[in-house]
Amino acid sequence: MKIIKATDITPEQIVSQRDVAYVSVEESVKKVLNDVSERGDAALREYELRFDGVQIDDFAVTAEEIDAAVAAVGAEYIGILKRAAANIERFHRAQIRSDFSMNYDGITVGERFIPVQSAGLYVPGGTARYPSSVLMNCVPAKLAGVQNIIICTPPSKDGRIPDGILAAAKVAGADKVYKVGGAQAIAAMAYGTESIPKVDKIVGPGNVYVATAKKLVQGICGIDMIAGPSEILVIADETANADWLAADLLSQAEHDKLASAIMITDSEALATAVSAAVEKRLEKLPRREIAAESIKNNGKIIITESIMQAAELSDRIAPEHLELAVARPEKLLEQIKNAGSVFLGHYTPEATGDYMAGTNHTLPTGGTARFSSPLGVDDFIKKTQFIKMSREALENYYRDIAAFAESEGLNAHAESVKARFESND
Repeated sequence: MKIIKATDITPEQIVSQRDVAYVSVEESVKKVLNDVSERGDAALREYELRFDGVQIDDFAVTAEEIDAAVAAVGAEYIGILKRAAANIERFHRAQIRSDFSMNYDGITVGERFIPVQSAGLYVPGGTARYPSSVLMNCVPAKLAGVQNIIICTPPSKDGRIPDGILAAAKVAGADKVYKVGGAQAIAAMAYGTESIPKVDKIVGPGNVYVATAKKLVQGICGIDMIAGPSEILVIADETANADWLAADLLSQAEHDKLASAIMITDSEALATAVSAAVEKRLEKLPRREIAAESIKNNGKIIITESIMQAAELSDRIAPEHLELAVARPEKLLEQIKNAGSVFLGHYTPEATGDYMAGTNHTLPTGGTARFSSPLGVDDFIKKTQFIKMSREALENYYRDIAAFAESEGLNAHAESVKARFESND
């Protein structure tokens, strides 16, 4: 990995891969969205054959297929899924909010938290499959009270959905799974087709086509976020283990050639050791071609003068995943303002959050942790306010309301309160 001194690089250069000029896919995605909205299932079948290389007659996965998948993965794997789901539920249950109301001056105001009625969960395919994403998306939706939860995910060449994904859907309580991926899946969930129902909100990560489709349908339905390539940033001091850090950096590099793996340290000796350990581990990694390309293009080790300077640099980058591999991680956490999910200490690799810890692994990328949050129960909730004023309360406030409205030139607003207390004459 490249080793660079912090004085020789800017935060903008560190994350330059975010600005890579992709060939624009927006126009082609628009065509897919429009086609699916107009022709429904017929368009879906054509796109599945073109993009995924499979002829799909019935998009819906049957109960028999799900039962067969559960049997195929075996009891041990089902046990792992159930333990992960239990931890995810435990963490996300704390996010559930309660309706509230308050009274003052004869006014009652309040807020109700109401789940969206339906949610569509996109589970990506491609070079890897993600049963974990099924749990991360579905469990908080169930806790929020969503009544209809569907999953769209790309089928394999044989027209099947991987057993692990179907088993996770069963454990998490999804209502239906459909064999469709890519921008066409987002279109199906946004507009509805003969087979796939329209949903109120679409969540889940995907490739650039999926992300662009989500961006374009926002407003027709809700979306969680527009996720980009995966990122890990590790802040490490001399107490860290170089080989462990190398493994952690590669855990994100293996996702995607566009993924980024960055380490910031105040130790030149550690930087050198980690760089060597990454190269050694790459030789044995099954997904080494993907990981090596990611490390080559987007991997960096940055040397700062202090760990506090490392924290400041991290906040400017606002990474998706942030590991604090330092002697006093809790103390350093107090300085962190911008990160999707933070992993504390030498025994908390990023993979703990991907699978078993219970926190969500659908996280803001591309610096959006400056203003965005991990997926959670709130993503499936909408709020409704309510107000009730007594006659006495309105009489007390109506002159102020009328004056305020008239100052904005909205005389009908003013009249709507004055009419209750002043004669038309």
